[in-house]
Amino acid sequence: MKSKKVVITGGPSTGKTVIIQQLEAFGYHCFHEIVRTMTLEAKKEGNPESFVSNPLAFVKDPFEFNQRILSGRMQQHSKSVTIKNPFVFFDRGIPDVLAYMDYFDQSYTLEFEEACTTRRYDKVLILPPWKKIYVADNERLESFEEAIEIHDHLKRTYIKYEYDPILIPTGTVEDRISFILNELKENF
Repeated sequence: MKSKKVVITGGPSTGKTVIIQQLEAFGYHCFHEIVRTMTLEAKKEGNPESFVSNPLAFVKDPFEFNQRILSGRMQQHSKSVTIKNPFVFFDRGIPDVLAYMDYFDQSYTLEFEEACTTRRYDKVLILPPWKKIYVADNERLESFEEAIEIHDHLKRTYIKYEYDPILIPTGTVEDRISFILNELKENF
């Protein structure tokens, strides 16, 4: 059985992590977001007194930081082919890297674009910005307004790479999980 690769994406503080944790509790294999750990490490190396929305402000080499994110997501994608489960979920996909680089007006090489075209997902689900649950923290540095802009960049980037992102409605975690599983059941 070949697992279907499902990306759950969205701007900061949209509920991705809670949904991934719940899907994992239901027995699905989930790949977790790698940027939070990298941002914490980068902040330790930079100036912890400065509060900015761009985690790249904490790193010596922003391009190298993005290459590490890309590499980590590519490794997750490669590992997913060995998983024996009907669905494998990803907390963000490879195109997220380009969406964020576009948002922060950073250039990228062909290697980034090739990763998006050669390592495909079967379904992309996107969570909308939701003011009611938005919380900034030590690793989530963006304002709510910036989260809206990032959502727009994510949506445009996935569409650019010929995906049709499905919007997950706001609601309880249970409602959102039901929506996701019903969407997958109807389409696979």
